[in-house]
Formats: sequence, structure tokens, C-alpha cells
Amino acid sequence: MNSDEIWAAIDDQRRRTANLLETLTAEQWDHPSLCDGWSVRHVAAHLTPTMQQQRIRDAISFMASHPKVLRAGSLNGIIHDSAVLLAAELSEAEIIGRIRGMEGLRRHNAFVTERGSLIDILVHGQDIALPLGLTLDMPAEAAAEAAERVWATRHTWLGVVFRNHSLDPYRLTATDTDWSVGEGLDVRASAGALLLLMTGRTARIDELEGAGADELRRSLVAG
Repeated sequence: MNSDEIWAAIDDQRRRTANLLETLTAEQWDHPSLCDGWSVRHVAAHLTPTMQQQRIRDAISFMASHPKVLRAGSLNGIIHDSAVLLAAELSEAEIIGRIRGMEGLRRHNAFVTERGSLIDILVHGQDIALPLGLTLDMPAEAAAEAAERVWATRHTWLGVVFRNHSLDPYRLTATDTDWSVGEGLDVRASAGALLLLMTGRTARIDELEGAGADELRRSLVAG
């Protein structure tokens, strides 16, 4: 996918996610997401411009006005605490409006590319939908593009935000688009299911097929 196609996919998924959020009850907003310690509300707040379109000066300004986040220590802790604080400041309508307001704005966080924004909206949309038993479509080509980026950066600082499940002994192959990566035992699933697997989510591991699927599932369950 080229840059135009990636941004179109980001806009499309932001619309889908905002549409889903508009249907939620108060109880669903406060339901646990797939992310440990994050509610649906926290994840939705993380998808707003404050957390998705930060330049360096924006990050400094946010932390200066919310010094508590610096006490978290780790990168994941800072991201979590920032989302919790932001969620407390915004109404549900404001969160949805801010997500919709990003459509057409080709801005991403400092130190990442547009593919980072694609990963976030695809994966976090599922973090919201799956625990609620809801369906949020994830186009296969976009999911494969995001998965390629996750794989390429898995051993860099960008990979530390994901729970570490070693997938190096496997060859991952999408069943719904022409994409595969890695060497080893064959593991097949939809591109969306593989993207969730690669970002540390185990919610769809029952969909894994292939010679390495059972072994991988056992290792994931064992932790």
C-alpha cells in the first residue's frame, strides 16, 4: 500500500470505530477492553488527536499539564496513564467527535510513520469491539500492511509496547490476502487475526490453523 492508500484505510477505520462507539451504552464504555487495565473508554480516548497526532512540543505540553504521567516510568505506563487522564476530561461525545475530526488530516505521532497510526486504529478498534461481542470489520489488505510493519519493528523500541510472544519460529500466512512472513512451522489465519496475535492479543488464537498452530496456542496459553 502506498501512503495515500494507507491514509484512506486509516480514515475508513476511524469512521467505523466512531460509528461503533456511537452505539455503546454507558456500561459498555466502562467495560474492560482487551488491554489489561484499560476500559473501552480509555482505549477510545487513546484514539483521539491528543494521543495520535502528537508532535514533540505537543507531548511536552501534555506532560507539563499532566505531570502525574511521568511517574509511570515505563513507556506503556505513560501511555496508559495519559489515556486514563484524557478519558476523565472528555465526554463520550467529545471523544467520538475528536476521532471523526481527524479524517483527512495526515498527521501522526513523532518518531513513527503513518503505518503506526494504521496499527493503532486497527488493533485498538478490536480492543474495543471484541470484549463487547461486537464486530468491527478490519480490511485484510490494511491488516496485512500493519502486520508487516509490526513484524519489521518487533525487535526495536517500537516493539516494546506489545506483549512479547515469540513468533520467530513460525511462518505466518494470511488466508484472506496475499501475505506471509517468517520461517518455520506454518501458522495460518486471517490477516486481522495474525495482526492481533503479533501485537500480543490472544483473543482470536482459536482461528489459527496449520502445522504450528497447536504448538503456538499451547505456548501462548502457558504464557
